[in-house]
Amino acid sequence: MRNVWHELSGLLLPVTCAGCGRPRTELCAVCGAALLGGPARRVRPSPGPPGLPEVYAAAPYENAVRAVLLAHKERGALGLAGVLGRALAGCVRAGTGQLDGAATPSGAGPLGAEAPLLLVPVPSARSATAARGHDPVRRIAAAAARELRRSGRPAHVVAVLRQRRAVADQSGLDARQRRANLAGALELTAAGERLLRRGLVRHDRVILVDDLLTTGSTLAEAARAVGEGRGTDREPSVRGGWRAAVVAASPSAFEINRN
Repeated sequence: MRNVWHELSGLLLPVTCAGCGRPRTELCAVCGAALLGGPARRVRPSPGPPGLPEVYAAAPYENAVRAVLLAHKERGALGLAGVLGRALAGCVRAGTGQLDGAATPSGAGPLGAEAPLLLVPVPSARSATAARGHDPVRRIAAAAARELRRSGRPAHVVAVLRQRRAVADQSGLDARQRRANLAGALELTAAGERLLRRGLVRHDRVILVDDLLTTGSTLAEAARAVGEGRGTDREPSVRGGWRAAVVAASPSAFEINRN
């Protein structure tokens, strides 16, 4: 019912840009360009936590981009999921570009057109999902998968991670405290165990997705949980080989690409 109310209120109340407050548009061209105007880039916080996968982000988490993500996540601006999904899809493409390779005569890449990308959203706590009335990361991931499929890249969302124990609110915690707070907090669902332990998918088709990268602790913990399910003893090359995509990252994380 809360989702229905959000949808109806968007029709009945005056619409303003989520990024800057400009009237009569949910996202103006200027704020949209801040989110989608540049190529996705490799990002890494400093210091990066052990086990952090290779991460790509669309934009720095500041100004209009920050406002748009918070509007979707905390204020239920569900109509923004589409544009956030497009941003995330661009990051998935950037992070998996090496999988495409040279086209074969049939037009398929080296792994074949039937090998889909599996987007694994970082799970929210049940209490947070209930309070917000939706799971923002899963909603953005679903929009990204649709965008990838429209562009000819088979992709599906597989929610195979869950919280094993409660964690404290991350706000106000430094990088070391966040790592301790999240250590061992995630695990695979039973379906995720079956999917990964039986080797039904290649590890380089599994993409961890989140809305935001700050210290990297959450994605590092997600990579650990997925890696345990995969069984690194059976496929040693998996260790450290996961990839991840986020909509935004802290501005300092973009400095990895600077000379």
